[in-house]
Amino acid sequence: MKIDQHTKIAFLGMGLMGVRMSKRLINAGFQVAVWNRTASACQPLIEHGASTLNLDDIHHYSIILTCLADDSAVESVFSRIENKLMSSQIIVDFSSLSVNKTLELAEKAKVKQVTWIDSPVSGGTAGAEHGTLVIFAGGDQTIIQNLAPIYSALSQRVTRMGDSGTGQATKICNQLIVAANSTLIAEAVALAEKAGVDTTLLAPALAGGFADSKPFQILTPRMATHIFQPVQWKVQTLSKDLNNAIQLAAQYNLSIPVAKCALTQLNAHQDNGYAEADLASIIHQVEIKST
Repeated sequence: MKIDQHTKIAFLGMGLMGVRMSKRLINAGFQVAVWNRTASACQPLIEHGASTLNLDDIHHYSIILTCLADDSAVESVFSRIENKLMSSQIIVDFSSLSVNKTLELAEKAKVKQVTWIDSPVSGGTAGAEHGTLVIFAGGDQTIIQNLAPIYSALSQRVTRMGDSGTGQATKICNQLIVAANSTLIAEAVALAEKAGVDTTLLAPALAGGFADSKPFQILTPRMATHIFQPVQWKVQTLSKDLNNAIQLAAQYNLSIPVAKCALTQLNAHQDNGYAEADLASIIHQVEIKST
């Protein structure tokens, strides 16, 4: 299949990432129809040039992009469109799912002669807005190569990691590092403050050193100032991803105690009412423990 600006694209899921990714595709000249469970979330995209997608018309779109919250959300949406799919359609899933759910949905799509490509992304809302995401793709190599015009509008790099599910496995490893790192960054900021350090200087002071990273540069200033808006990573999203990592490790009898410890902290933070809050707010959890 040749993919160009005349290709009709359906984009399902107008969350923090989906809105920004859809806008980039529209700006690149693609014909994009958008859908979200809460229809009002689509309005900014409609005003930007997208059309409204009716799921009953999903068979009119050769490329279906999804960016949804979790396993249950993707499964729910797939069940709504499954009987309307046509052979040769391609579903590119940008959501972060468990490997098992991805393999299950890819098999269901295959029955309909539809190709499923898992394509989770990393780079956060800033990467989605500026088209600098990195994408981990799993599935048919030729189709992944043919998707280059779409990927190039969204990302700086796409790497095919292997067959179906390997993109999600890679994203799980990515999120394991980000989520566990976030809890350690919070502990470092809290410790520095107790020791009399001006924590607003931590990010620039450590820049370029061995402790530096993108999460460190993004999270540390927010933790130091306790300014958590706008939301860039939701606590519940990282908790979900870290839980997927622990479940995947369990399938291979692999012990990952640091990840388990980080998940305990994130879950406790959610229980304290921060599920929808920015990941940087995990500093509160550390501060609560120290009082």
